Amino acid sequence: MTPGNADLLLVVDVQVDFLPGGALPVPGGDAVVEPINALQHRFRHVVLMQDWHPADHVSFAETHPGRAPFETIVLPYGPQVLWPRHCVQGSRGATFAPGLATDRASLVVRKGLDPRVDSYSAFLEADRATRTGLAGALRERGITRVAVCGLATDFCVAWSALDARDAGFEVLVVEDAVRGIDVDGSLAQAWARMEAAGVRRIAAAQIG
Repeated sequence: MTPGNADLLLVVDVQVDFLPGGALPVPGGDAVVEPINALQHRFRHVVLMQDWHPADHVSFAETHPGRAPFETIVLPYGPQVLWPRHCVQGSRGATFAPGLATDRASLVVRKGLDPRVDSYSAFLEADRATRTGLAGALRERGITRVAVCGLATDFCVAWSALDARDAGFEVLVVEDAVRGIDVDGSLAQAWARMEAAGVRRIAAAQIG
């Protein structure tokens, strides 16, 4: 793949709370920073996604007395995994990972601001009705192909890749610039869903 004017690098949720030592650590999450920085220099268009939750967000286990992290409950929009409190607006945990280059990004999109609805995807919130506006912004920039990287493979990366496909974009996931959480086999399931939807896997070395 040789990135051109119609190609975008979408960097998903590379934030302190998702790194080792954070509130919701992704195993090896810090290992994506270096390859993502290198990738940014190969793309003319870069967008950064940022989880940005209010302190009482519905996805936090502590918002539901008697519930524990990683349990699943049913909300009006469907099943919801409960998470440790993470990426709270204005907190250190919500900031981008130390060392992550941000100067090449033309757009930073924050998601998960509605306290009543979770938001894994860069394009649609978990109610599957509320749009972030990213698809429209990419179309206005003439983007037709999106390369996705970041955290975590089986949640925000997968949902973003699948929704990008649904929005009509060609989508690739940079497999050595993502890491997953893997809750009850979620990582293998996410790769299977993405492949079934026509999302392609690519190595960073194949992009230049």
